[in-house]
Amino acid sequence: MITPDHHHVSIEREPHTDEALARGGDDRAAGILQRCGFVPVGRVHDSYHRLPLALDKDEQVLHAARAAGLLTSHGYTVTTDPEFAPSRQTFAYVTLGQQVAAVAERIDRATHTQDVAEALTEITASYDGVLDGARTCLDTAASWVEELGDAADPARAGRLRQLAGYLDHVRWDLAGMRDELAERHIGHPTRTACPGIDDNEREASVTCSCPLTPPRPPTPPATHPPRRAR
Repeated sequence: MITPDHHHVSIEREPHTDEALARGGDDRAAGILQRCGFVPVGRVHDSYHRLPLALDKDEQVLHAARAAGLLTSHGYTVTTDPEFAPSRQTFAYVTLGQQVAAVAERIDRATHTQDVAEALTEITASYDGVLDGARTCLDTAASWVEELGDAADPARAGRLRQLAGYLDHVRWDLAGMRDELAERHIGHPTRTACPGIDDNEREASVTCSCPLTPPRPPTPPATHPPRRAR
């Protein structure tokens, strides 16, 4: 949900520097801007996004108009210079981050350790899991950056490979927790399925706030008659 204070984004050309700047929005808007080529700029008393200085004006118009279209399609109020006005085409799309967030929604609705174990498998799978894919991206980026030709590029590539190694440790730890949950194979004590929901229920939620069934009182220990003294 977009808060009112961060509902508006402006994309305009700065008259003194001729830079294409975007101001306003929230973290979600920042992600959209960055996917459209904008880079974040943080100052002591100001923060905004701008397009890279190396882009020519035609490229700036293309990136800025795409950002305006995406922001509008996601519910933001966008004001732009006339050159950055988007076309009527809708640019909405499902990002990889949104697809991963859907796994979190599965976990939130889970009522059994098996449900969570299956969801975490999407993150920890060794061949095509999310973390394994992220590691491959970092390794590939390292190889690409290494060949750019700047004296500092080998160090940048080394840092990317180091970060990729950290992801390996995260995956191993998380996979261990996933295995432990799979082994336990128990229902969650406070997230039980509602008995009033039919098997063909179409609503997304499968849990409810029904009061839990009170636990059975403990069985008193068996009493035996005292033995006779001989």
